[in-house]
Amino acid sequence: MTEKTSLWIFGYGSLVWKPDFKFKRSSVGYIQGYKRRFWHGDNYYRGNKDMPARVVTLVEDDNECTWGVAYEVTGSQIEESLKYLNVREAALGGYVTKVVKFIPREEGHLPHLALVYIATCDNPIYLGPASPEEIAAQISTCKGKTGHNIEYLLRLAEFMRLHCPEVEDEHLFSIEAATLALTPFLLGSKQSIPAIEGMEEGDTMVASLWGQGQGVGREPHHYVDPAGRGQGHWNS
Repeated sequence: MTEKTSLWIFGYGSLVWKPDFKFKRSSVGYIQGYKRRFWHGDNYYRGNKDMPARVVTLVEDDNECTWGVAYEVTGSQIEESLKYLNVREAALGGYVTKVVKFIPREEGHLPHLALVYIATCDNPIYLGPASPEEIAAQISTCKGKTGHNIEYLLRLAEFMRLHCPEVEDEHLFSIEAATLALTPFLLGSKQSIPAIEGMEEGDTMVASLWGQGQGVGREPHHYVDPAGRGQGHWNS
């Protein structure tokens, strides 16, 4: 009988809401010794070569931890998920892999090893540190193959509020606040912002941004429930 094998994959960026690979189950939790930062560049998914987007990577810090979602893949899912992620995260994203200890949020579940994708400072499209205001300005003007950089930011912030409400992610939320502060300018100067040129008033992303900044109800987005219950949606 063939021995049953499994692999856990930890996501802390777009993987928390859009894994796009089959998995057996998932778990919200955290890893220690790393902090999440919008220091990596993206010239494909959320930006382009002329205007690279800002996406998250992990930076080593013994005093920090990063929350996200770990997905367990088994059997043929292992090869399928790694093949997919090696294109999405490594070839197109510029990330490398490391093995980390994942600590589940749910009581009674023991820590276990997980694979994680990290972009380091020697990567050609690594952007490095900047102020929340500088990062927000860059995020506000970028769009790539899978959508706007603003959407990436808002979905990540929404995940943290819904699934890790007690966690104070100052870096993430300060960038979100700085981006939302640009809302009046974004909505009033569409011709000046390449990322939103040609948008209609009803565009989902503009509606989402306006809803965040002005308290207006927002359209629901679909997501994969990190609790492992399959497809669902939230108002983000």
